[in-house]
Amino acid sequence: MNRQSLCISHAWLMVLGAFALMGRAEVSAQVIHNDSTDLLYRELEDFEVVARVEQPTTNHASLQKDALNEQNMGQNLPYLLNATPSFISVSEDGLGVGYTHFTIRGTNDTRINMTVNDVALNDAESSTVFWINMADFAGSLGQLNVQRGVGTSTNGPAAFGASINMNTLSEIRKADAPTHVEIGFNGGMYHTFREMVSADVKLPHRMRVQARLSKVNSNGYRDRASSDLFSYYGALGYYGRKTTVALTTFGGMEKVYVAWHGISAEQMKWNRTYNPDGAYTDSLGNERYYDNNFDHYRQQHYQLNWKQRYTDHWSTNVTAHYTYGNGYTEEIKANKKYERYGMADIADATGVSRTDILRQKHLRNHYFGGVASATYMSEPVDVTFGGAGSHYIGDHFGYAQDYRYHLAEDIEFYKNKGAKTDANIYVKANWRVVNQAKRKLTLYGDLQYRYVHYTIDGSNDDDDYQIPLAVNEHFHFFNPKAGITYEDHGHQVYFNFAIANREPARKNYTESGMNDLPKAERLYDYELGYLYQHRRFALGANLYFMDYKNQLVTSGVVASTGSMLTMNVDKSYRMGIELTANVEIQKWLRWQGTMTLSRNIIKNFTDSVYTADWSEIRHCFGDRQIAFSPSITAVSSLSFLYEGLTTDIRTQVVGHQYIDNTESADAKLPAYTTTDLNIGYKLPLPAKWPAITLKAQVNNLFNSHYASTAYVEEATLQDDGSMKHDIRYFPQAGINVHGGFVVQW
Repeated sequence: MNRQSLCISHAWLMVLGAFALMGRAEVSAQVIHNDSTDLLYRELEDFEVVARVEQPTTNHASLQKDALNEQNMGQNLPYLLNATPSFISVSEDGLGVGYTHFTIRGTNDTRINMTVNDVALNDAESSTVFWINMADFAGSLGQLNVQRGVGTSTNGPAAFGASINMNTLSEIRKADAPTHVEIGFNGGMYHTFREMVSADVKLPHRMRVQARLSKVNSNGYRDRASSDLFSYYGALGYYGRKTTVALTTFGGMEKVYVAWHGISAEQMKWNRTYNPDGAYTDSLGNERYYDNNFDHYRQQHYQLNWKQRYTDHWSTNVTAHYTYGNGYTEEIKANKKYERYGMADIADATGVSRTDILRQKHLRNHYFGGVASATYMSEPVDVTFGGAGSHYIGDHFGYAQDYRYHLAEDIEFYKNKGAKTDANIYVKANWRVVNQAKRKLTLYGDLQYRYVHYTIDGSNDDDDYQIPLAVNEHFHFFNPKAGITYEDHGHQVYFNFAIANREPARKNYTESGMNDLPKAERLYDYELGYLYQHRRFALGANLYFMDYKNQLVTSGVVASTGSMLTMNVDKSYRMGIELTANVEIQKWLRWQGTMTLSRNIIKNFTDSVYTADWSEIRHCFGDRQIAFSPSITAVSSLSFLYEGLTTDIRTQVVGHQYIDNTESADAKLPAYTTTDLNIGYKLPLPAKWPAITLKAQVNNLFNSHYASTAYVEEATLQDDGSMKHDIRYFPQAGINVHGGFVVQW
């Protein structure tokens, strides 16, 4: 048995042993009590006047500010959510500081709905959230909720695997809370540093102002995969007993060396940190790396929010928002044809067909709109009526110059404009048919209509083929949802059903060649769950079946900018069981665990493939596993709390995944196991002194050598019907250590 197999076996023994221990120990657990009526009146006593109407189920996880930041050492937000069931984060720099992505239930982040203060965060065209534009954002969050499955109606694109709802304003719960100031610093291996300062200042007349500045730098685990990130957050608000008005702004600037391309299995053996981006050959035949092979971007968000409680039952929530983004990527592309970049006349005049191209791809965008809802809350019924409208404008253009011979510069080789209008209206309600002290029966209903109009005009940004784009698509979606929940003396059983529809993203059009336009996808989501809550422990299980029509699955191929491309498949499904447990063995010892067992299948998968002689044909593979959808994931977390000392040992297990949808043995990403150790110690200082907490973090404690993601560089169909793949991997850092402190006044 090899070292990796031993690590995986050891991790499973830890997980299974902890489940067995839980059954025998006298334990206690901190659990969430889903009492909607009590929640209503607790909220009304405070000034957080608008509550979210949703079905109380166990297929979601809520995290508060302190829990989010316990392990915050400068990695992007997805890495702080790794303990969430069915959640896997991946990074291109190997540390989680540069470009970072994630999946939930195998669904990638471009198809997961994300909001901040009920405003859609996903980029309207790419449907992606670029976390490097908002580094250290966890430092400004009051609450984060991960809802797996379709979930309740929200703004922005539909949730096709999960939704992540973030709230910054919920952090301020009392207008008269004292002023709070915090300074944080940590540093570690690969020259990774994070500096943060924040303040929450009490002003006269129930006014408050919040501010945060963060700076994150890292060289990255991979060569030259450096990150230089700056972010900010600010809020000025009036927090009355019935009225809340807040102006919020957040954003950041990033400069990240491109590490969008992986390395071969052979390169993994002799140099795991190798980064091929930026490489070219000089006139003497020496390999060089372009110093400014960077991605530069800045983004600014503005939100004006008004919450009003009129009576003990009625309240409203209105938000206006605007987002501006501007930036470019500068890269050297070695040995490219002049004609691909609008320089065919140079090739004709000189007789030289190829050169090294220095090119910039620019994006400038505007996103603005409004969100509004009205909520009626009473003991038997909660109802929310709401809607949103937004418009997006994105200018895409690129310039190229001859870097080798310096015969041309600033040639515009593509230009296009994307525009997207998105509007929705919805009504959702909870009806507590039975509402006794420890026995409840709740019905949930949710109806949403969504309209999308998307256009692209110009030429695409492919480095090899610039073709005309003429997209003018209208989508009308009806998304109904319903559920039932029964609670009785700590037992909770629920079932919900939802239909979701979603439009294709920009890359689905620009990479299609306009020959085979992408289709909108539809999901039928069934969720059945059980939760038992004892005052000393909690156990939960969630069964899901997600039945798709025209699902856009990951193809295993990447675009020139490193983003993973997707493709429609006619029929597919994801089904599985998610197990959760929370145990407090002693006051000072706590264990939490999650495990997901799933099956993710494309029915009768058919795709265009190349044969060994490079002829393109359509080939039917039969039923195949969906790419990047492991059948098993698990997390075990053991926490020790003694006076001011907190220690957490967390182990994550990710089963093997296929890199594309052919289910070929040579396109398999091996299973991996990682263990992280986090230690915090609050110094025993006098009460009038600032609170000082020392922090240490050891990631990948057992130095596991693994790759978290990969893509297909080339694939051909062999004469025997098998596929031969050339794979590129993204290796992740081995053991790495970080330390720092937090000072709070």
